Amino acid sequence: MNQRQMIAAAATSLMSLALLSSPALAQSTAKEKCFGIAKAGQNDCANLAGTHSCAGKSKVDNDKGEWKYVAAGTCATLKGMTMDEAKADMMKKDDMMKKS
Repeated sequence: MNQRQMIAAAATSLMSLALLSSPALAQSTAKEKCFGIAKAGQNDCANLAGTHSCAGKSKVDNDKGEWKYVAAGTCATLKGMTMDEAKADMMKKDDMMKKS
């Protein structure tokens, strides 16, 4: 085997390892939506209120209707909320507004 063939074989092996390990890595780093932690302009997608449907559109820091993806299991430590908690908070605020 000449030097060129050895280099090609090594490169092919490295590329194969990279392709095979990527899906496993993505699965092991599960993500979850965490509401109320996004800084202004740093949300990951649409908000709960439906006033926008794009990433980077949040207007204020820590808006409870805006979210970011975080590593699974870390949202509570970041003082964030799950989607259900954020929806319940929005409904509670709506009820308070109707009463006043």
